[in-house]
Amino acid sequence: MSANGVSSHVCETNGCGAEAKLQCPTCIKLGIQGSYFCSQSCFKGSWETHKVLHKKTRASNSGLSQYNPWPYYMFTGSLRPYPQSNKREVPPPIGRPDYADDPNGFPASEQKLRGTTSIKCLSDEEIEGMRVACKLAREVLDAGVNVATAGVTTDEIDRVVHEAAVERECYPSPLNYHGFPKSCCTSINEVICHGIPDMRPLQNGDICNIDVTVYHRDYHGDLNETLYIGEVSNTSKNLVKTTWECLQKSIEIVKPGVKYRDVGAVIQKHAHSQGFSVVRSYCGHGIHHLFHTAPSVPHYAKNKAVGIMKPGHSFTIEPMISEGTWKDEQWPDNWTAVTADGKLSAQFEETLLVTETGVEVLTRRRDKSGQPYFMD
Repeated sequence: MSANGVSSHVCETNGCGAEAKLQCPTCIKLGIQGSYFCSQSCFKGSWETHKVLHKKTRASNSGLSQYNPWPYYMFTGSLRPYPQSNKREVPPPIGRPDYADDPNGFPASEQKLRGTTSIKCLSDEEIEGMRVACKLAREVLDAGVNVATAGVTTDEIDRVVHEAAVERECYPSPLNYHGFPKSCCTSINEVICHGIPDMRPLQNGDICNIDVTVYHRDYHGDLNETLYIGEVSNTSKNLVKTTWECLQKSIEIVKPGVKYRDVGAVIQKHAHSQGFSVVRSYCGHGIHHLFHTAPSVPHYAKNKAVGIMKPGHSFTIEPMISEGTWKDEQWPDNWTAVTADGKLSAQFEETLLVTETGVEVLTRRRDKSGQPYFMD
C-alpha cells in the first residue's frame, strides 16, 4: 500500500523490484491476479516465461468449460454451467427451517398458506426478530462481496457466504429450499436470478449478483446486490445503475395506504426511460417466519397485485432489469433463469418494513450511508 492509501505493486520481472502500474492485458481477460510490470521493456523481457502462465490457465479453464451436462440445450448467451462442489452442511445446533432436512426441500409451512392474500402484520417482538435476521443477512452478503473478484469462483463465494452464516448462528435459507443445492445464488451476466454457484472463475468484465438470505431464530432476512467484476462496459454500468435506481425509487413510495400494485409502475417507468426492460416472471414477496409468502410484489406496471401496505408488513422489492427483452428462459437445472436473448440482466433487493410513517430498510448497508458496492 502506498503512502496515499492506493494499492502498489512490484514489477514481476526477475531482479527488477521497481513499483509497477502496468498489468498484463491477457491476464486481466483470463482472471489471473497480479501480473504487474514497471514498463513495456520489462514486460517484453519477461514475455517468454510469463506467457507460460497464460497457457496453464487456458488449459485449466478449457478442462472446465468442456463440461456440458445438457448437450441438447441451446443456450441463449455465452455463459455455460461448470461443475459444482458437494452440498455444504450446517451444524445441528443451528436452528433450521422446516424444509432444511426434507428430502425434497419441501417448505410445508409455506404451502399451508399458498394462495392466500392475507398479509401478516408483525408484532413488536417479531419486528425485532426481523431486524436482527436482516442485519446478519447484510453482514453475510458483505462477506461474499469482499471476495468477489476476477479469478475467484462463484463456488468460493458460496463457501464464504455459508461459513459467514454459520458463524452468526444462521442457516443459509436457500440451502435445500425446494432442493436448491447451494447456500446463496450467484447470477452472472445474462442470468436474471437463481444462478447456482459453481467452479467458473469470475472474469474481468462480468457483472455478478450475489443473493443472500439467512434464517436466524425463526426469521428470514433477504437481500442482494449486483457487482462489477473488474472493468465493465458502459452498457453494464448503465444497466446496474438503473436497476439500483429502480429499487430506490420504489422504496421511496413505501408507506401505509400504498397499494402493492403501485410499486411496479414506478419501477417500469424508470427502467423504460433508460431503454431497459422489466422481468415479469419473478417478483418481490412477503418474508418473516416464512421465506416466501404474501404479498406478491410485481415489478412491472398494470399488474394485479393484491393488498395495501400497513404498519408491520415485511416484504422484499427486488427488481430484475434487462438490457434487451423482458422474457426469460430456464436452464435444464430447473433453477437458472436467463434472458431469452442472451443479453445482460441486473438485480438489487432489500427487505423492508412498513412503519407508521413510512419505511425501514431492514437490510440496509450499515456503512457509507447505504451506498451500493458498485459505487465504491
